[in-house]
Formats: sequence, C-alpha cells, structure tokens
Amino acid sequence: MILLIESGSTKTAWRYITKAHEAFESFQSAGINPYYQTAEEIRDAQHDTLSKIGGLTIKFVYYFGTGITDEAKIKVLDEVLRPHIGEAQLSIQNDLVAAGLSLCGNSEGIACILGTGSNSGYFEQGELQHQVPPLGFWLGDEGSGGHLGKSLVLSYLHNEMPSDLRTLFVKRYGELDRLTVLQKAYREEFPNRWFASFSKFLFDHRKHPFCYQLVEKSFHDFCDLYVLKYPQAANTSIHFTGSVAFYYADILQRVLKAKQLRVGIISEGPMAGLTMYFKEIHKDLI
Repeated sequence: MILLIESGSTKTAWRYITKAHEAFESFQSAGINPYYQTAEEIRDAQHDTLSKIGGLTIKFVYYFGTGITDEAKIKVLDEVLRPHIGEAQLSIQNDLVAAGLSLCGNSEGIACILGTGSNSGYFEQGELQHQVPPLGFWLGDEGSGGHLGKSLVLSYLHNEMPSDLRTLFVKRYGELDRLTVLQKAYREEFPNRWFASFSKFLFDHRKHPFCYQLVEKSFHDFCDLYVLKYPQAANTSIHFTGSVAFYYADILQRVLKAKQLRVGIISEGPMAGLTMYFKEIHKDLI
C-alpha cells in the first residue's frame, strides 16, 4: 500500500492506494506547516487522522508539504509520522516537488503553486533543476491567497477601497481596526491563512474593477518576479496548481497570454497528478 500526503497551510490531503486499477481512499484534515508548528502541535491537530492510518499496512509513504525548508523541518514530520507507519519507507519533500511531479511528470516545464502561498520551479525528468527562491508571506508570496487577502485588507486600512465595495466588506466582516489586524498578523498562528481567507471576498466580487485589478496585479507581479526569471520561460509550458490558480484561472490565463507565456495545466491541487505518477512508479508492486 502507498500513502500519499500533500499538505498546505490550510488543508492536508491524504490518499492511500492498494491496487493500481482499484479505487483509492481519500480524506482531508487541517493544514500542516512545520515552519509555524512544533511536532507536538501537529500531532494534536492531526490526532484523529494519525490514529486512522496507524492500522494500515503501508510500504511507502510520500509526504509533500509547505514549510519543509531544511533538515530540521523534515525531522519534525518524521517524528510525527514514524510511530504510525512502522517500517514503511518514508520520503518527505516540500510542496514544490509535489507540484512538479504532478504537473510535469518526467517532462520539462515550470511548475507553480498559487494557493495560500506561492512558489515555482523548473523541472526536468521528475527533478527540480532550478528555483527562483520565494521570499515567504511577509516579503513575497505574490499571486497567492495570502498576498491577495493582505492587499485587500491594506486597501481597507488605507481607505483606498471604493465606497461601494467597502460597504460590502464591512457587512461581511464587520469593521476591522488596525490593532485587530496587527494582532492577527504578528501575534497569532498562521497569519498567511488568516489573510488568505479574505481572498474569498475578492472571488465573490471579481467582476468589480477594483477586485479584478487587484488580482490581476498580483498575478503580474508573480510572473514578473518569478516566472519570467527562468531562462526557459519563453520556450516551455507554465503549469499551475492551487486553489487561487484554479478559481482565478481566467484572469491568470489572460496575464500569461499578455506576457506571451505558454499556458500549461491549471489544477486545483496536485493529488490527482501525484496518484498517476506513483501508480506508474510502483506498477509492479501494487
């Protein structure tokens, strides 16, 4: 049996595969991010799911997630998972690798993530060859839900939001004061997740010129600061995965075409592509 785990800051997708041509079982849990969470915090948040997988006979576990920035973060996930998977072979890699395997497979291409956060990398033969380093939520994450929400909240705080939109915003969220926003931003867990929640408002009002232009600018920034810096950008497909890429696909495609970039796959999440990839890799075992 193969267990695939793909985690972002907002949610975690779990899927185990027993036979190549049989149905698989999938379920979801809260997001995991070892950049913000300790092993104990992850165990507590994932208690029910970890108990569920403890009774399975698993040969291979592939974990892909946000916040896997160094060996210390890998050790955090190993500490969480190992007691529940026995002697299974465990691979822990960041979410960008999941995007690359899902979107590019063994072909060349640039794989991008636009979800709660953003990331990108150039892949060949299933390997990450080059990455324009992301700067994280506070210094970057252009194109992501976190960046969209932060931009929207800033427009509210700076009184730059049009009055008609501001009325709708206040009706939905109430009056946001500066101290509340600063508390969420600097004192509480997962500030990117909190700001990303406001991207739903943008989606609901995406036909409003202000919202449309805010989203469009964020995508332009992502392409200018990251995608266009890959030497291969003009000659290969640009693929995307993540909820923001998927739900704003129409705006994203227009931005890519305006920059004469080749639009590739746009998926809501990488799990379907990962399933196909690892079924092929382990076709003689399952």
